[in-house]
Amino acid sequence: MEIRCIIVYQAIDSRRQIKPPKTFCGMKTFKLFIGLAIVLSIAPFALNAQSDPEKRVILTLREQSIIRIAAVAGKGDLSKLKAELNAGLEAGLTVNQIKEVLVHLYAYAGFPRSLRGLQTFMAVLDERKAKGINDIMGAKASPIRSEHSKYERGKAILEKLTGVPEAGPKTGYAAFAPEIEVFLKEHLFADIFERDVLTYAEREWVTVSVLSSIGGVEPMLRSHLNICLNVGIAPDQLQQFTEVIKQAIGRKEARNAKKVVSEVLKNKSKK
Repeated sequence: MEIRCIIVYQAIDSRRQIKPPKTFCGMKTFKLFIGLAIVLSIAPFALNAQSDPEKRVILTLREQSIIRIAAVAGKGDLSKLKAELNAGLEAGLTVNQIKEVLVHLYAYAGFPRSLRGLQTFMAVLDERKAKGINDIMGAKASPIRSEHSKYERGKAILEKLTGVPEAGPKTGYAAFAPEIEVFLKEHLFADIFERDVLTYAEREWVTVSVLSSIGGVEPMLRSHLNICLNVGIAPDQLQQFTEVIKQAIGRKEARNAKKVVSEVLKNKSKK
């Protein structure tokens, strides 16, 4: 048994070049351990395949930072936000990506929360610069070259997010207050979602995080959790999302978010 343990160790630790052991144990036994070593050596590649944006089931550090920044900024806890902004930069988010998170959330939490978040971020960057830390600015939003109206562009983006084509007469709030429906299409889904500094999935993380932080907006949270699934976010990631919310802003908010997540996943499994 001791000899076999040594062989396994050598096989795993020497993936680049596996040599036959000096200890005699028979060629058949050695081949068995070679097979085991091959299986173990490809395991990391199998795990990496799961990290594909369409398939991964675990939140990355960047995604967790986006969730935490958006949730804490939505709450208006600026002292905690300062720590989360530093952590986000260390996790690999660029300056422009974090700015975009803070800009995006104004559509759900209002200008005051967004502006205070941006002011806090400015202070964080100044402090880091004074310490000799030069953070990566990152890419800016690409120019929009479409000749379609903002309403049509926003409508197309919304249909892509929901996976449901819009047809028929307006109902609900869109019929009651047509102007808000225009604002949603032209501004939220065209002006904001069209900016490619963040992906659709990253924008949805911002959205569901802010909605979880402000509370009392379960219908909107439910809609955006469904969109999360449509843009490639996995059910396991939504489950983990509620744990990040608990760590970031509290048990009550996490409990409410978890309830809606469970409803969404249950309904999804029935289809």
